[in-house]
Amino acid sequence: MPAVLARGSRRRTISEINMVPFIDVMLVLLIIFMVTAPLISVGTVDLPTVGASRQKQEPHVLEVVVAADATLRLRVDGTDQGPATAATIGTRLRELLAGNDQTPVLISADRAVRYEEVVKVMDAAQRAGVKRLGLMTKNANR
Repeated sequence: MPAVLARGSRRRTISEINMVPFIDVMLVLLIIFMVTAPLISVGTVDLPTVGASRQKQEPHVLEVVVAADATLRLRVDGTDQGPATAATIGTRLRELLAGNDQTPVLISADRAVRYEEVVKVMDAAQRAGVKRLGLMTKNANR
């Protein structure tokens, strides 16, 4: 309720905000946050690293190379099979898999390629029935 000052015949109200309850609430919140902050657990994510593989090398590997200008090339066991387009990559992969959906397909993309192009290749591979799909990385030490 606003306070009223009486001075002679004029009455005037004092409109001030009482800051004491506000400060009390802020101090209680500060104490709560100070007590609960050390109890919050921080999650960690273990990212894979590039290194020597301990697994045996697959005998038959398909590789889709996405060049810097977003053109596609197919490689089978390291030998070049010629260029491909985004429209034909799915059918070419299906032909090269020849019913063996456990053959690994690796996507090797240039660092200048938009990620959208890599996702299109991944989508085409999934539609072609590829079960084992991987992304090739380049070791920074080489």
